[in-house]
Amino acid sequence: QVQVVESGGGLVQAGGSLRLSCAASGRTFSSRVMGWFRQAPGKEREFVAAISRTGGTTNYADSVKGRFTISRDNAKNTVYLQMNSLKPEDTAVYYCAATNGVVITPARGNYDYWGQGTQVTVSS
Repeated sequence: QVQVVESGGGLVQAGGSLRLSCAASGRTFSSRVMGWFRQAPGKEREFVAAISRTGGTTNYADSVKGRFTISRDNAKNTVYLQMNSLKPEDTAVYYCAATNGVVITPARGNYDYWGQGTQVTVSS
């Protein structure tokens, strides 16, 4: 069993930056692909970014490419999401997720463990 806990959300003005963190329990963190998703009110949860087990490969949704950066520190069992040039449409609850698989994937159904989410609000 893996537990993930997000932190770092908050209120920021458009054009600003935030860094989200996701701390994961257990000794298997380095063997798991990790991902970030988000869900805005009235919308489905959508893929934001994912990172391979070593951190050498990343994948981003087109809507955040060039603005967001996912990274991980396996020594600290933590994955990060650096968000720059934030826009009001980035407002959502952001979720960290871990998969039992070894292939980097944007598919929500492939992730097995989810955090409770952290709210990000971008004002115009």
